[in-house]
Amino acid sequence: MPRFITFLLAFVIALGCHAQDGELLEYQQEIGGGIGLSSYVGDAAGGFMKHPGLMGTAFWRRNLNPRMVVKAHAAMGHISGDTEGLYIPQDPLSETAEGGQQAVLIHFSRNVLDIGAQFEFNFLGYGMGASYKGLKRWTPYLTLGVGMCIGMGGGAKAAVGMCIPLGAGFRFKLRPRLNLGFEWTFNFTTTDKLDDADYDTRLIDPYGIKSGMFKNKDCYTKMALTLSYDIAPKYRKCNN
Repeated sequence: MPRFITFLLAFVIALGCHAQDGELLEYQQEIGGGIGLSSYVGDAAGGFMKHPGLMGTAFWRRNLNPRMVVKAHAAMGHISGDTEGLYIPQDPLSETAEGGQQAVLIHFSRNVLDIGAQFEFNFLGYGMGASYKGLKRWTPYLTLGVGMCIGMGGGAKAAVGMCIPLGAGFRFKLRPRLNLGFEWTFNFTTTDKLDDADYDTRLIDPYGIKSGMFKNKDCYTKMALTLSYDIAPKYRKCNN
């Protein structure tokens, strides 16, 4: 009888440990993708989000803890623009139509590919289960990263540069392993040729502003609705 009671107790403890693992199971990684809009920001922009194009993205996340995440991504988006309403100043101190001459109408249309890595900081501990940790099914977050961008298509050769994405997003757990999200980033670049300026040199610094590493360069924005799935479960050992 004592042996039977010992066996029964061990069996109950094992079941309790298994149930606890199932309840508190955490996942270390995510894979997912998204679709949204991209928009060029530069000499031929004509206004913020004036020429939006479709974009798609794929990503992999590594959850370091409920608040800190690293992410690798690849995204492709369409960008376009024109010089309608652009005036080239005759007087360097003037940026108005009265102080310059209207630029020749130039239009460009091409794709931009960017590949990089980002760090995300969740404002709230993100996850489900483990209520003692204060996890939430939703959280806003900030993101900062580094990567490479390539302007492709149009009439000129590819334009390659470094890009720095800075932005914000929101994540929500639809299910224990399914995540819905929205992210917007502003991407600073080191190239002034995303607008196909190699093909039409009139788009190279039309205002005569001295350029620096990121100063007076082409930029673009991305916004996407994303869906991801948790993988790589983190199992816990029973400490009883």
